[in-house]
Amino acid sequence: VGSRLAASSFQQLCCTLNYIISEIFGYKVQGCRKALCIAGCILSCGALLLLFYWKPEWDVWANCIPCSLEVADVVLLRTTDEFQRYTRKKVTCIDLSTLLLPEGSKTDSPLVADKDSVINRAIMKPQLKMRCIQVQKIRYTWDFSVKEFKKVGSLEDSNTCHNIHHKFGAGLRREEQKMRQLVCGPNAIEVEIRPIWKLLFKEILNPFYVFQAFTLTLWLSQGYIEYSVAIIILSVISIGLTVYDLRQQSTKLHDLVEAHNKVEVTVCTKNEGCKKLESRYLVPGDMFLLDGKKLSLPCDAVLIDGSCIVNEGMLTGESIPVTKTPLPLTESSMPWKTHSTEDYRRHVLFCGTEVIQAKPTGRGPVRAVVLQTGFNTAKGDLVRSILYPKPMNFKLYRDAFKFIIGLSLIGVLGLIYTVCVFVYHKPVAEVVAMALLLFTVSVPPAIPAALTTGIVYAQRRLKKKKIFCISPQRINICGQINLVCFDKTGTLTEDGLDLWGVIPSEGSRFQKIHKFPSSTPLPWGPVCGAMVSCHSLVVLDEKIQGDPLDLKMFEATHWEIEDCSTAQDGAGAFDTCIVRPGPKASTAPVEGIAILHQFPFSSGLQRMSVVTQKIGKEQYDLYMKGAPETVTSFCRQETVPANFLKELKTHTSQGFRVIALAHKVLNLGGDADVEAAESDLEFLGLLVMENRLKRETEPVLRELAAARIRSVMVTGDNLQTAVTVARSAGLVRGASRVILVEASEPEGSAPASLSWQLAEDSKANTAGPSVSTSRRPDPAPGERCGQADFFRPHSAYAVNASPRTACCSFLQILVNGTVFARMSPAQKSSLVEEFQKLNYYVGMCGDGANDCGALKMAHAGISLSEQEASVASPFTSQIPNIQCVPELISREGRAALVASFGVVKYLTLYGLIQLFGTALLFWQVQIFGNYQYLIQDVVITLLVCLTMSLTEAYPKLAPYRPPGQLISPPLLLSIVLNVCFTVVMQTCGFLLVKQQPWYTELGMAACNSLFLKGTSTSPGGNSTTSSDDSSVLSYEDTTLWPLSSINCIIVAFVFSKGKPFRKPIYTNYVFSVLLALQLGICLFLFFADIDAVYSGMQVTTALTLLCVTPQDVILQNKHLWLLLKKWFGFQSKSQYRKWQRKLQKDPNWPPLNAKDFATKNTNEVYINPIYEHNEGD
Repeated sequence: VGSRLAASSFQQLCCTLNYIISEIFGYKVQGCRKALCIAGCILSCGALLLLFYWKPEWDVWANCIPCSLEVADVVLLRTTDEFQRYTRKKVTCIDLSTLLLPEGSKTDSPLVADKDSVINRAIMKPQLKMRCIQVQKIRYTWDFSVKEFKKVGSLEDSNTCHNIHHKFGAGLRREEQKMRQLVCGPNAIEVEIRPIWKLLFKEILNPFYVFQAFTLTLWLSQGYIEYSVAIIILSVISIGLTVYDLRQQSTKLHDLVEAHNKVEVTVCTKNEGCKKLESRYLVPGDMFLLDGKKLSLPCDAVLIDGSCIVNEGMLTGESIPVTKTPLPLTESSMPWKTHSTEDYRRHVLFCGTEVIQAKPTGRGPVRAVVLQTGFNTAKGDLVRSILYPKPMNFKLYRDAFKFIIGLSLIGVLGLIYTVCVFVYHKPVAEVVAMALLLFTVSVPPAIPAALTTGIVYAQRRLKKKKIFCISPQRINICGQINLVCFDKTGTLTEDGLDLWGVIPSEGSRFQKIHKFPSSTPLPWGPVCGAMVSCHSLVVLDEKIQGDPLDLKMFEATHWEIEDCSTAQDGAGAFDTCIVRPGPKASTAPVEGIAILHQFPFSSGLQRMSVVTQKIGKEQYDLYMKGAPETVTSFCRQETVPANFLKELKTHTSQGFRVIALAHKVLNLGGDADVEAAESDLEFLGLLVMENRLKRETEPVLRELAAARIRSVMVTGDNLQTAVTVARSAGLVRGASRVILVEASEPEGSAPASLSWQLAEDSKANTAGPSVSTSRRPDPAPGERCGQADFFRPHSAYAVNASPRTACCSFLQILVNGTVFARMSPAQKSSLVEEFQKLNYYVGMCGDGANDCGALKMAHAGISLSEQEASVASPFTSQIPNIQCVPELISREGRAALVASFGVVKYLTLYGLIQLFGTALLFWQVQIFGNYQYLIQDVVITLLVCLTMSLTEAYPKLAPYRPPGQLISPPLLLSIVLNVCFTVVMQTCGFLLVKQQPWYTELGMAACNSLFLKGTSTSPGGNSTTSSDDSSVLSYEDTTLWPLSSINCIIVAFVFSKGKPFRKPIYTNYVFSVLLALQLGICLFLFFADIDAVYSGMQVTTALTLLCVTPQDVILQNKHLWLLLKKWFGFQSKSQYRKWQRKLQKDPNWPPLNAKDFATKNTNEVYINPIYEHNEGD
């Protein structure tokens, strides 16, 4: 065995690929083994080399011996997922001795300023070398201190805020910059336009094309020229189209990222000052300047001075300006991300996002320190997710390979049979040729390619409906989706919020509601002051832009905003934004308000604040807005109305979004820090925002429910609002009663807990984290409760390890939940992953704003975006509503899956039909003729495979899914029964023709002579080499060929199933006409030569009836199979089904007026790798 690296360190290696590699083994090349392998490759004419190409682990095991990772020159990586894929990587060395390093570099003195840098720990001294491996565009170097491979190309997260400001705030030394450039590589996202010859060889060396090449070589050697040439032409066209498509994709991706590598930035170094450089020379730790011009960021960087307005549409899908603030300069010893908690992103400028505006302070220009470069950046991760997509574990593809193995075993039996038949009649070379020929007949090499036929047509149909796909192989998986997660805002509801009204508070009492729109403008007062100033809006290109909520709030006041500028006074510099009353605004005793400073909104803090000053006044004011429960916690309690909770519940229960406002006159002397300023505020009132359902939402959800596809809402919004929207959309039935589940995080020695109570009995205290569930009205005595609908916020969902490892209700809530509220983006991803662990096939539909991770994690993620293709998800719908969900997940996905199954079953039967017919002829030492094979292979089978999947999806969703695996009783029984019919039909024909009075058997000697005469040009007894030979070699051949051909046509008809997943076969006009023509041609050939044998074998109609009747009455009878399952006690093995059965038997579920405590208290934190991967190591 090799030397294994600790799993905890190697899990970082490929977390961006949506699967984890946790094992790495070290090997050293051995000369004797390598020499033997070279000899084996030569002697096998390259076959061994081809095998090593397909199996890199065999190459390593054959050429190398296991050793410690510290001395290994080759490493073998193995994934820990179900695929267990191996990757071979060569260990390389970086020589630093060529650099002009300062004196003492060969001693123990650090070579880079950051003593904790992995670079310092990875340098071998005195050789000044580093051992590295390159894995999927990321470089890892061997860390001698911890004996692990560590990623380079990033600034260490262990740096404190103080370290970043002082170690890197003035730039790096030139020598250190050069060293980092050599170690980390260029700051470039370089996507190679792969040469055509490389793409060609990679495609040709596919195992199936190699098998096809072997088959064609055998057929050509036997004189089967016409069909072989036809297959070669089709293969060349197929390979050419594939190579062209891959080349186009490679070119498009290259062009997409090429501009990233040509950005010019101003970089400062300690000993050379500031100068302009190409961004490819940036390294982690560099300090660069932002001059205020629009700039596409070439790296991930942390802002240390000044502020920026950034468009993060590339990351989030929403082109909403985001304000970035500088990293605070503190003496804290905590790492800077820990100090900033989960809101550290507000200090980070992500690669690929656009800096719209850079606002310097009086201390100097806007400065930023490079955090990550190249493929380590946010944009680099997105590009890598395209270059190395997540492999999908779908049973259909696994079963297809099992099918091929099964057919291969049948082919081996045919091979043995052929040897036994021909061994006494043929030379050894011909016996081998005939045996291999029968083997190749039994294994149609087109089966894997046929799986993609339905996908290609489905993708084309989806494109017509403005649904685009960058991962076509997932279309088949969509046919198995049984749970769909929906984001709320922008997905189920309209994108924007409308201001419904304002409820001012005065004297600890709520005043009369001022509704919008209104003919009377909002009167001047503290509430109006908060609405015109407490926002993050900016003026760009003479248009106000920003968060839609802020925009609606500000527009309702009829005030106007001026462009922001930087003002300077004796106290320092302020980023000033001035707002003034507009012509339609109410009369105000102020000329305007200057917004001096912002504390931007944070999802973790659930609030934002601004410091303002009325123009011409000396007084400073602080305004705050945010979640009601959060804002009231900063207010003096005597200013909060006594009926605050009741008023809040009244509006949230109606589906409104409620925002609280607060105010304070600042004392600049006493309120020097943020904590002091944001305290003892006066509660001003509530903003009530209305978020309307999209008109398509309710009918689509109703359609999914009728199809028994579970729908779940996943939102970061308020719990009460989410429940109300769920009721309006039909996710929660009108008669359901809601249960609140209040989640308490562990505090000190107290473990985490969940408390359950009916919403009607609760006090609706939304200040704490809570979960709500709903159930049907109380059942009558003796009646069991049905499935409940559950709702939960982020605190109930397991960010901490305690809910999963200790809370017994975690899986129960997952199995029965309907709305998951107060979910952060990372928790949405984790929720999807937890559903998948319960064996759900999960779809996710969102607007791409804050659910990119969940969209990538789901089996089918659909982003509602105007772009034709989004890297945020496999599917993109330009139709901005959820109508795309049943269209993709249910209709086209199911139709493509059924089409793939049909094509695979057809090719399987086609191969077995030819195998049995050929085997019968072999018994007579005969074989089908060239043109007979040609008509069956090209005119019938090839055209059937190309047109069978053209049948469109059925418009109505069936209340069940199509089978998800080929190795299942109905499908296997379908094939077995059709094989039995084939055997009976061909055997009857073979035997009956021998009973005819006019039958004469071709003598064995004559057969042999004909075989010997015809093998140079034809493998069949129906030779075409001599004009004197009869056009029919034997009565057996003439009988079996039409029967097998008609059998192929009948099987194509039987397996072209229409309802309930596809339209009837007659709607596929091309396929229907093709089958009719094929049948007509076969019947014509069948009856063309008038003979008693043809008129005496009327079997075609009976056979069609025998094939179709069992297929429709037995094999496709869903109710019959359900009844059989019930009789035999068969139960689903899916985890979620097991939990559902368990909960149905539990009379105490769900618990009411009870509290569940965690059995284990832990502070371990689970960080979802899919969402967090671009933010750290």
